[in-house]
Amino acid sequence: MQTNPKEAHVADGTAAPGGGERDIPKLDTTVPQTARIWNYLLGGKDNFAVDREVGDQIIAGLPQLAENARLSRAYLARAVRYLAGEAGIRQFLDIGTGLPTADNTHEVAQSVAPDSRIVYVDNDPLVLAHARALLTTSSEGATDYIDADIRDSKTILGEAARTLDLDKPVALILMGILGHIESDDEARAIIRSFTDHLPSGSYVAMYDGSDTSPDNTEAVRIWNISANPKYHLRTPEQFVGLFEGLEIVEPGAVSVTRWHPEPGAENANEIDQYAVVGRKP
Repeated sequence: MQTNPKEAHVADGTAAPGGGERDIPKLDTTVPQTARIWNYLLGGKDNFAVDREVGDQIIAGLPQLAENARLSRAYLARAVRYLAGEAGIRQFLDIGTGLPTADNTHEVAQSVAPDSRIVYVDNDPLVLAHARALLTTSSEGATDYIDADIRDSKTILGEAARTLDLDKPVALILMGILGHIESDDEARAIIRSFTDHLPSGSYVAMYDGSDTSPDNTEAVRIWNISANPKYHLRTPEQFVGLFEGLEIVEPGAVSVTRWHPEPGAENANEIDQYAVVGRKP
């Protein structure tokens, strides 16, 4: 997958070295896109008829998917609050961030620690077009956006270093993106391509779809008929295997509803989206 990274702007009142605006790729509104379908499932408006058509087909087969999307988003907020709070992380690299919606990583992190610094990464044209919506920040912190593919860790880390101090712990956020990588070996190598260059005390937080029910398998089959890119389910054991060399944070690989739930929600129904958080020793 080709990318054309451009110079970025850092949302702390200063321009990144080199300055200049990115070229926004032309939107193809005839092909369903993952970020836009997910935006539709979350109740957003940044989607097109082709995205809604696929979304409706999926919901017909798996009516609870829209609610699952919201529950997965709630897990992102809990994970970021944990990282910024209990884990003391002040730097976040969110790859495959998708379209802006409620409780974005920078909003949650900076609500806990206003000096948090966040870099978003995506290569979807519509996400890029909405990058300015993400580029808001507390006065103490900073937010940046990089146009790049997850496989291009060299470019991502190079540009992220303008905003983040990569000699200090960073939380790598990979929400719903590794499902687009079919091979476990490749997905594991992608994680390592980042964590090998991050210091001890850094974290990786992710969730993705699991193959824990026939309904979820059927929904992904419908998704893959026309959506781009394709999506691949994994077992909970496979998720843990992607975190080779990292210390898995309790409670391990669990449904997103069971990862550090809010008080009173400890017995929430499990869904076919699984979460894992790991720490680099």
